[in-house]
Amino acid sequence: MSDSSSADTEWLLTDGLGGYACGTVADLPRRRYHAAWVARATPTARRHNIVAGFDERIAVGDEVVSLLHAHWSGMAGAVPPPVETRFRRWPEPTFSFRHGAFAIERAVQLVREPVPTLLVRWRNAGDRPLRLDVRPLLGWCDADHLIRAHDGFDGSVTASGASWGVRPDTLLPRLWITADGVAAFRAEPDWYRGFVYGADRDRGYDHEGDRYCPGVLELDLPPGGASVVAFRLEEPCHEPGVAWDAARTAPPGGTSRERLARAADDFFYEAPGGRLGILAGFPWFGEWGRDVFLALPGLSLARGRTELCERVIGDAIPFLRRGLLPNIYAAKRADSHFGSCDAALWFALAVQRLADGGSGDPVRLENEFVPALEHIADAYLEGTDLGLAAQSDGLLAAGGPELNATWMDAQTSAGPVTPREGFPVEIQALWYALLAFLVERGVARAARYREVMLACGAAFKDGFWLAEPKYLADRVHDGVPDPAIRPNMLVAAALARSPLTKTQRVGVVSMAATELVTPCGLRTLSPQSVAYRPRYGGGIEARDAAYHQGTVWPWPIGFYAEAALRAASPKQLPTVVSDLRRLLEGLGAELDRAGLEHVSEVFDGDPPHRPGGTFAQAWNTGEILRAHALLDAAAADLEATAKVGKST
Repeated sequence: MSDSSSADTEWLLTDGLGGYACGTVADLPRRRYHAAWVARATPTARRHNIVAGFDERIAVGDEVVSLLHAHWSGMAGAVPPPVETRFRRWPEPTFSFRHGAFAIERAVQLVREPVPTLLVRWRNAGDRPLRLDVRPLLGWCDADHLIRAHDGFDGSVTASGASWGVRPDTLLPRLWITADGVAAFRAEPDWYRGFVYGADRDRGYDHEGDRYCPGVLELDLPPGGASVVAFRLEEPCHEPGVAWDAARTAPPGGTSRERLARAADDFFYEAPGGRLGILAGFPWFGEWGRDVFLALPGLSLARGRTELCERVIGDAIPFLRRGLLPNIYAAKRADSHFGSCDAALWFALAVQRLADGGSGDPVRLENEFVPALEHIADAYLEGTDLGLAAQSDGLLAAGGPELNATWMDAQTSAGPVTPREGFPVEIQALWYALLAFLVERGVARAARYREVMLACGAAFKDGFWLAEPKYLADRVHDGVPDPAIRPNMLVAAALARSPLTKTQRVGVVSMAATELVTPCGLRTLSPQSVAYRPRYGGGIEARDAAYHQGTVWPWPIGFYAEAALRAASPKQLPTVVSDLRRLLEGLGAELDRAGLEHVSEVFDGDPPHRPGGTFAQAWNTGEILRAHALLDAAAADLEATAKVGKST
């Protein structure tokens, strides 16, 4: 852990099925989502807080020392345990607790096979025998909500050998607790009341809740001895120690890029029905369409994992409806939320990146993926939901007065914060690229697509290009260009299939470099704007008001890098590559700041760019990895050119 970490820095484990464990390095729960195990416990897309944490107690003479670190209702601050607490991330998240009379460690792992299981190992790191009493604290509720104490829980315990089953109610399957070593469990149902979650409070959410304890797990630990305890739904894990040893991993270390590449797997998950999806972020985001396909090329192709890209694309096609993909996925298409005008366009771009890379299955591309893109294009030509309809000039209208259907979709009680109805700039760029790709493929309606593409390109340059200074309007509405300087214009400047000239790409990149680029990503609005918000924080409305009004997002750095490389002259290219490398390497510090191994969702627009939002975000990881891959390719081209020059 680097010096940039703090007590609030968060760690994460995932199980590949949508479940996770996370918390702070101080072992203090600050969000309702901080839990030893949050799982998709039923065959739906919903996640539930199963095991929230533990109250571990050790007898020291006549005194009982509890290791529980919590903030209680009515108290001004958190109450830490009377022990020295240390954290290490590798080979698994491990807390070390030291007291004058004992030293003990708690380490956790999540395993997927044969079924999701939480494994916790308590190890006596001292020189005298210990009797450890562990009271599991259950959330037993939807992970997005807090539960209050009530009289309706069933406190009975079912014993089966060294396994004990509890099922407080029928919301979830039975939870089995299995221990190796010398252990016993006694039923002692109780409620822990008045947990306060400081981060939820600061964000303006309900922040006081209770946890249910079904009983006490008694562990006898000799000096140097350990006991592994398994928590599993529906059936016991009969050999926790064997499962622990099989799951152990070596410390990864490595460069920031290597760390990000390994952490990329955290976002892939097997959705209900076996579909492979991508979770937008941790700890609270589910699967969001635009996030999935914006992140996918970097999370897969940039790591050489073409099979992941093909599977996610193929598994998404059954969710297509009238040219749209869900903004929020549910287990079935019928239950999904279709509120995004760009999810299908990002999907189309992911297909293009797959095809351009040349590493995918050409038969599947031709017979499955390209027809899906034709379906999308035809739906937009005819007009579909969310106001999506190609106009006579080829541009693609989207949204409405009360409907922000692009990624800048924050709303307060006053309505959309960043109105973008009409013709948003990145929507036109993605639309043009889709049409150009279909023309290149020579599909049946290529002539019609070419006609619309040419009209769109001409109208785009006429309507969006602001000649002085040289950059693109963020949208055109009622024939009037919006001169707000935002990173969305970089999509048009970055894509290979774009109506922009190289000179126009240069203008966009120059404006972005001057007004938007920061060490943590790109601002969503120029600081010169009167609407600029320098800080992201406060309650829900305050955060939404700043979300896309200056707040920094890391993911546009991928498009900035791509656009800068395309805009550079051969003479400028070495310097551009070097500058972009430094920018990406600087982001490496974020892997130890808010979320270990991950980059936060957003940052303040003004220095020192304090992190905010989720501590792990899929499209940030994906686009940073894609930017690294782009720089590698550019550097390889420079090296090849230099060799040719020497040989001649």
